[in-house]
Amino acid sequence: MTTSNSASQETISRHVWRFFRSGGVDQVMIRSGSDIAHLEQLDLKLWMALAMPTRGIEFDPRTLDLVDTDKDGRIRPPEVLAAIQWARGAFRDLEGLIKGGDSVPLASIQDEGIRKGAQRILSNLGKANATSISLAEVEGMTKDFTQTRLNGDGIVPVGDAEDEATRKDIADILAALGGVTDRSGKPGVDQATLDKFFAEAQALSDWHKQGEQDKAVLAAGDQTASAYAAVQAVKVKVEDYFARGRLAAFDARATAAVNRQEAEYLSIAAQDLTITAQEVAGFPLARIEPGKPLSLSGGLNPAWAGAIGQLASQAVTPLLGSGKTSLSEADWAALQAKLAPYAAWQAAKPVTGVEKIGVARARELLAGDAKQRIAKLIAADAALAPEYAQMVSVEKLVRFQRDLVKLLANYVNFAEFYGRRGAVFQSGVLYLDARSCHLCLDVVDAGKHATLAGLAGAYLAYCDCTRPDSPKRTIVAAFTDGDADNLMVGRNGVFYDRKGRDWDATITKVVTNPISLREAFWSPYKKLLRTIEEMVAKRAAAAEAASDKKLAAAAETVATADKSKPAEPKKIDVGTVAALGVAVGAIGTAVTGLATGLMNLAVWQIPLVFVGIILIISLPSMIIAWLKLRRRNIAPILDANGWAINTRAKMNVPFGAALTHVAKLPANAERSLDDPFAEKKRPWGLYIFLLVLVVAAVWIRVDHKKRGHYFWQKPAAAAVTNAVPSGVNSNAVAAAVDTNQPAK
Repeated sequence: MTTSNSASQETISRHVWRFFRSGGVDQVMIRSGSDIAHLEQLDLKLWMALAMPTRGIEFDPRTLDLVDTDKDGRIRPPEVLAAIQWARGAFRDLEGLIKGGDSVPLASIQDEGIRKGAQRILSNLGKANATSISLAEVEGMTKDFTQTRLNGDGIVPVGDAEDEATRKDIADILAALGGVTDRSGKPGVDQATLDKFFAEAQALSDWHKQGEQDKAVLAAGDQTASAYAAVQAVKVKVEDYFARGRLAAFDARATAAVNRQEAEYLSIAAQDLTITAQEVAGFPLARIEPGKPLSLSGGLNPAWAGAIGQLASQAVTPLLGSGKTSLSEADWAALQAKLAPYAAWQAAKPVTGVEKIGVARARELLAGDAKQRIAKLIAADAALAPEYAQMVSVEKLVRFQRDLVKLLANYVNFAEFYGRRGAVFQSGVLYLDARSCHLCLDVVDAGKHATLAGLAGAYLAYCDCTRPDSPKRTIVAAFTDGDADNLMVGRNGVFYDRKGRDWDATITKVVTNPISLREAFWSPYKKLLRTIEEMVAKRAAAAEAASDKKLAAAAETVATADKSKPAEPKKIDVGTVAALGVAVGAIGTAVTGLATGLMNLAVWQIPLVFVGIILIISLPSMIIAWLKLRRRNIAPILDANGWAINTRAKMNVPFGAALTHVAKLPANAERSLDDPFAEKKRPWGLYIFLLVLVVAAVWIRVDHKKRGHYFWQKPAAAAVTNAVPSGVNSNAVAAAVDTNQPAK
């Protein structure tokens, strides 16, 4: 990949890039074919994204698959630049990509092979004189081609064979090994599968041939397999029997121990026993005595009597002769030796699915010309690969003209997101709580997603969305305007996807963050009201409980009135009365002090006091919210969805307000304020007006006492001269006051 670091400075200086700012983010403009052609020279640090998924976004997956050359489900910068490089070779110029559209003029195709492919498609459609080719025409022809008998993928399903014998051969190969899926979606056989089948069939045939030719392998003839199985079934227990006998022969004192203790029999004797009881099966095959052969009939452990009978009939008699009623250790060794070649032969058996069709059928296929016939059919199919590749190139050409610039506008820059045209990661619109949230993304795991997405600084609501004809989906919606008062888990809304389908949406998880400055302004007052409401509710609950208690006590008193003396009337608690008086006095003093303080201010200062109080209360929360809102960005939300965002994709306050629309009445709407169910109105305006008059009258009176005159009157001369310092001509001052002239 060529970057600006490796390109020559001369080439870079010849192309002038333009950037635009939106939402506080600088992004490169892609406004011409020249910008697209020179994109490889733009520093990767200036790209908005460095990786994006090919699924889970609102983008044609077929186009993304054509760009995703390594088929890992992600688009990276080298693949984007490779797509541009391919387009430069296919188109005469890249201006057509800017115009877009799903139809390409033949005259704009530079690559000769692609142009001939387009002409062939049009000719096959009966449009040989057409001057352009559309995506619908290419897709229709490609679809028809993939469904034909031979479609150029080198894979032949059963139906591709023209004769019944070849169809049966292909079916047997598929039954044995399975197959690969061809372009039509059917399972078929390719050259690799064909070669593998015949190699494994030959190995299986050779293995069977060894067993057929070596007489030592089938020591018991056709009964060798059952003899071997009978021996393997009891091998461990028989060897255990002879090992215990050798131990008893070594030391007679071990005889009792190797036969198990009486206490062990007592522990199981109290239970309901069956012949196959596990406790019994763990005991020796027969009673252990030094050098005693294993009886094949009587005195056997009941749990193993049947298996020993099978050993006698299927292995001992065919291999050692009939009439044997016991098996010595030497007989056991001889039996093992006769079956050793068969065991080695079985160990060498090839592991293959060809055995499913049987060795006879495998040998039939090996002996005939099935491999040559199927290989010829595969070659004929593969010979059409260039024709299909040509069709794919034409499809790629048309798709790139329609979608490549859109890809760049959601990868190199986020022009579609910041231009509010609907970015590919936006899955629809959520309507909830009188708002429409336009920043909604699909989510696979809400819990894991929220861990990273919470760093975005946005208020996020995760919703489960359902509709009858589709599986459940989970989305995350960013609320970037309004408030969070009514946003909570369990609230319902409606989600409209990009196809216009409606889904029932229910909030399942929220990640709280500031939504707007307006919310931050009112937040302290709302918290105060909630605190008061909670305190009132607690007091009311306590009072109700106390009242219920008193009522219960009163009822009990009435019920037992004839059995008890009447209670003496409770005296008034002087301390309580004094405390109430002190409290009322303190409140009155505070109110008086506040009123006096306001009265001592000038008229123009009083509004400033109220503004100051409001700022003291609301300003801290607004500052905190502003700091958080200015850091809000979409990068963590997209990273949690598999993107690799290369910069801070900011969502400042103005842009955030554009992503969430709060309900507003239309500009030309007519509104009737007559509400038949409105609460009873009170003349609050009159009350406030009268209160203002009273406060103004009190203030004027206090100001008059302080100054000795009303603020709209001139001060009296006597009052002025009395305030003249010694050494100053009081008559001159008085004359100046009367004549409004300066005193001399």
